Amino acid sequence: MDEGYVVEDYKKNEKVIKRATFNSLIISIIIITGIAAFFAGSFVSNLSSEQISQKELDNAIAELELKILEKQLPTKQPSIPLEISADNDPVIGNPDAPITIIEFSDFQCPFCARFHIQTLPTIMEEYIEKGSVKLVFRDFPIQSIHPNAVPASVAAECANEQGKFKQMHDMLFEKQKEWSNLETVYAIELFNQYSEQINLEQERFSSCLSTAKYVKEIQNDLDDGRTYGVTGTPGFFIGNQQIGFVELKGAQPFESFKNVIDRQLGN
Repeated sequence: MDEGYVVEDYKKNEKVIKRATFNSLIISIIIITGIAAFFAGSFVSNLSSEQISQKELDNAIAELELKILEKQLPTKQPSIPLEISADNDPVIGNPDAPITIIEFSDFQCPFCARFHIQTLPTIMEEYIEKGSVKLVFRDFPIQSIHPNAVPASVAAECANEQGKFKQMHDMLFEKQKEWSNLETVYAIELFNQYSEQINLEQERFSSCLSTAKYVKEIQNDLDDGRTYGVTGTPGFFIGNQQIGFVELKGAQPFESFKNVIDRQLGN
């Protein structure tokens, strides 16, 4: 089993999160600092690049994820319907599709990228493009280990303003390795370049991104995710308000989604 699931405890950060605010009038570099402060707490790792290599860190995370996944019971429909809100977040697919996949995701998470590059295309072909399933994308940036995740989420929300969430969403995941390890100010420069490539209105997008317009919406997604028991990314809830939702954790293969969706569709 190689499904990815990064675990992060946010409880120690809550007091800091509640105290921090954003001022939409300050310049971009202050906004960057503000984003970090908004989601801060202990977002600077105790392990520096001089103490541990990236490969060693990745291996340690993978081992932890494997242990967690090995302890999980097989997913099953809850006896009491689990109610999960889609809020007003971006939708991929037919808004009236009978089954919804609500995803809590982090644009800088490598396992989230794996899902969106390897698994989502098949879900799109088999279900979303046929109108039986829609995907609702909710932000769950793990800022303590992914410092560029919040700006990336803001960029996607800003693209959604112009009706091009899916295009920015795909760009961010496909080019994740390009911007993931950059200093945030340079990552934001790339996000502006991506917006040009997908033909967004530049002044509107740049203003939206530099003022961190949607950071409170992102915080709301985080709060909801914690309420639903999300502790890592990617995390999925599949179903609807009538039958409830089944939870899937991690970058599951297509077959895991198919088993749940076909049962819910009566196939």
